[in-house]
Amino acid sequence: MALVYEEPSRGTFSGPRHDWTRDEVRALLALPFPDLIFRAVQVHRENFDPAEVQISTLLSIKTGGCPEDCAYCPQSAKFDTGVDAEKLMSVDAVLKEARAAKAGGASRFCMGAAWRSPKDRDLDNVCAMVEGVKALGLETCVTLGMLEAYQAQRLKDSGLDYYNHNLDTSPEYYGAIITTRTYQDRLDTLEHVREAGIHVCCGGIVGMGEGLEDRIGMIATLASLPQHPESVPINMLVRVEGTPLANETALDPLDFVRTIAVARICMPASVVRLSAGREDMSEETQTLCFLAGANSIFYGPKLLTTPNPARDRDMQLLDKLGMRPMT
Repeated sequence: MALVYEEPSRGTFSGPRHDWTRDEVRALLALPFPDLIFRAVQVHRENFDPAEVQISTLLSIKTGGCPEDCAYCPQSAKFDTGVDAEKLMSVDAVLKEARAAKAGGASRFCMGAAWRSPKDRDLDNVCAMVEGVKALGLETCVTLGMLEAYQAQRLKDSGLDYYNHNLDTSPEYYGAIITTRTYQDRLDTLEHVREAGIHVCCGGIVGMGEGLEDRIGMIATLASLPQHPESVPINMLVRVEGTPLANETALDPLDFVRTIAVARICMPASVVRLSAGREDMSEETQTLCFLAGANSIFYGPKLLTTPNPARDRDMQLLDKLGMRPMT
């Protein structure tokens, strides 16, 4: 029997809530597609200019050799994916990439390192990178794995704007994807980042073999955090040869659009990022995602080690849709 969504008595769609239940998220996902998109459009327009898209560039500053066993990740040392372990990039090399990203229209420069957690000597160099990128007039974001409270404070002191640390999936499905760190480890890092005063970038990945209930659980968990993440990346699994998920069945594109729409409704003031997997998405799917409330993309030919649409292709699509980069 189909679920029927009833308006919650505790508020409207536009006001941020932190008490979303799984039943409510489930009912949203069960709405007829036109009704769901209509509600998402309303929320989006109440909080953002729907013609603007925030542009970020993501650079792998330390690639491969990660000791974690995330089943989706080609950078894990536990899988044979053809990705070789590399040393941390130099500060000058990173700043060169940041200048190019700014010239290409990016407003935020994100740096990712394949670590379980950073060593203090590596953090010195990352802090120098953050300071240098910040001096160029770009927003800064890093993803370095788990953080201790003092490490988060050091990053804050260097001028870091955002820290990315995804929950990946629901608490129930998490153990099927990762065994080398717990869900609570991720929540602890988010707490350290928040306490240091850094904005949070936190989302998840869909298409990893999870069920509908797991997508419901992921969104409900994100939307029930004490403060919603300022950025919520929703990733479509990129199936990489050599990883345990290489042969996973692709998620239906409309199910992905529904996930975007519900994330927008449940976290109305967050920037929802159409993240990994765009290389395999049609223009029509991406357009539906923008309509459903996605208002951020990663810009450039690579997302760490996986393909991403070329810059020209992204700009052509935005031009075709009459959309523009967020300033």
